[in-house]
Amino acid sequence: MEVVLSAPRGFCAGVVRAINIVEIAIENFGAPVYVRHEIVHNKYVVGSLRAKGAVFVEEIAEVPNGATVIFSAHGVGPSVWEAAKSRGLSIIDATCPLVTKVHLESIKYAAEDYSVIVIGHHGHPEVIGTLGQSPHASRLVSTSAEAELVQVDDPAKVVALTQTTLSVEDTRDIIGTLRRRFPDMVARNDICYATTNRQDSAHAMARSVDLVLVIGAQNSSNCNRLREVAQQVGVPSHLIDDASLIDPAWLDGVERVGITSGASTPESLVEAVIDRLKPDSVSTVQVVEENVVFTLPKELRELDGDKWARQRTGDGVIR
Repeated sequence: MEVVLSAPRGFCAGVVRAINIVEIAIENFGAPVYVRHEIVHNKYVVGSLRAKGAVFVEEIAEVPNGATVIFSAHGVGPSVWEAAKSRGLSIIDATCPLVTKVHLESIKYAAEDYSVIVIGHHGHPEVIGTLGQSPHASRLVSTSAEAELVQVDDPAKVVALTQTTLSVEDTRDIIGTLRRRFPDMVARNDICYATTNRQDSAHAMARSVDLVLVIGAQNSSNCNRLREVAQQVGVPSHLIDDASLIDPAWLDGVERVGITSGASTPESLVEAVIDRLKPDSVSTVQVVEENVVFTLPKELRELDGDKWARQRTGDGVIR
């Protein structure tokens, strides 16, 4: 059996930054440090940070007065900020900068009296945070059917924003429907570079294998998109949390297994899957190299300058 890895895969710059923020906060401020929502959607990452002293909560009311709270990479709405400030909490924002960009777009266009259509999944924390930026102007659309029905104040002033972890395939039909209804619509391309790169590499890898395993969390949007991308190539594809969930029946008659992983999946989980498969060889299909690193929040950059000037990147290298 041969294993074919897709590259890039695994941690993106936003996830690396978010994990670094929690670790740096714990080391400098001491445990516990509270994190609103899972910092990223991966139980192994969350478990590791919990063991170091992070406490994960869903509501600001669960955080003791005066404590430190970190907002997850998915972002939050202004109401969450206001609730945290009212409790006297020390706030550290780990929102991915690419999500923050979408937030700023929502605020800008709403201030110009545009109707803001957010394309994304109902209930996803990133979508909730984006809708919260301009709630009076925002409408959520998840399907083409919803796009057919959505109402706006002025058909000539409409902007479409997208959840960053969707795929181009996810949004093409929806945007097409909206564009037909609102010809003057401004369509922003908010799908993040890492999502696109991982989907492109998964697509390229899937064309050369008999089976695809996507390593990552079941509640991770970008992991589910990777599985769908591989399935669209016509290859049996499975999303698994870890190596223990591999069904031996999947491997019957399989000569080449493709492996990819979501943007919040540690590389150690990929290595464990390879160890479980015990392949005769391992090769890589790489479509692009990534060298993106996001800056830490100001309040952490000011801590022990030289010590935190360098960040751990997705491949584990300190730069």
